[in-house]
Amino acid sequence: MKVTGKKAAPIGVFDSGVGGLTVMREISRQLPCENIIYFGDTARVPYGSKSQNNVIRFSEQIIRFLQTKQVKAIVIACNTASALALESVQERFAVPIIGVVIPGARAAVEVTQNRKVGVVGTDATVQSGMYTKVIHKMAPDIVVLEKACPLFVPLVEEGFKEHVVTEEVIEYYLDSLRNTEIDAMILGCTHYPLLRSKIRAFMGDKIQIVNPAYETAMDLKKLLKQQGIENDGATRECRHYEFYVSDAAEKFRKFANTVMPFDVPTTNVVNIEEY
Repeated sequence: MKVTGKKAAPIGVFDSGVGGLTVMREISRQLPCENIIYFGDTARVPYGSKSQNNVIRFSEQIIRFLQTKQVKAIVIACNTASALALESVQERFAVPIIGVVIPGARAAVEVTQNRKVGVVGTDATVQSGMYTKVIHKMAPDIVVLEKACPLFVPLVEEGFKEHVVTEEVIEYYLDSLRNTEIDAMILGCTHYPLLRSKIRAFMGDKIQIVNPAYETAMDLKKLLKQQGIENDGATRECRHYEFYVSDAAEKFRKFANTVMPFDVPTTNVVNIEEY
């Protein structure tokens, strides 16, 4: 992809696998002129069971790869990497980098009426306590209940989102949260919106399900505008999307075509350990 100026430069989006596609989908809707490079670390998914040091190392490698594509901004479309690596990589790299935790927390603070919020995420995200910390910075009075749901990511990655076993796993993890007084629940992993309808069906209509993807796209829009680098379409270099993975390109491409509102014709494999 040849770029003639900063405005036409692409946005980099990355995740441990296919989950970040839910964020890319929202960015493509809210910022329709932007070019996007997506990287899914399918060789090393899931991140939720990895140590913080490894998640930081993976994130740095991916950012170095994305910089070879002249990206103007990067979205960490992964809650685990946002919770464990965002501050570290923001200090290390000059390119603007945002995550999904702060936008998701803000949305939950805005919608909760009774000041009780649930968070579902990976082991690593929940153990980091990042959502609780961020919510309490915004609103110290809110009670936050976090619940790790480690099997959700492999169920999505392996194509089980419509399978009956997924409903059983949702019940196993979320039964305790359903019996609390929460009125908002953050899908604290970008894979989880792909299970949203089943999660909503189990949790019931009284609980607002918060998907951080929309809020993240809005934060990105604001950032690009503030820096004067939003793509206004003047050069006609817009809506160009590229997809890269660290393994299983064809499996990823087929899955992406069930998520994205446009055709994903090719996915390229990158040896990410070289970066």
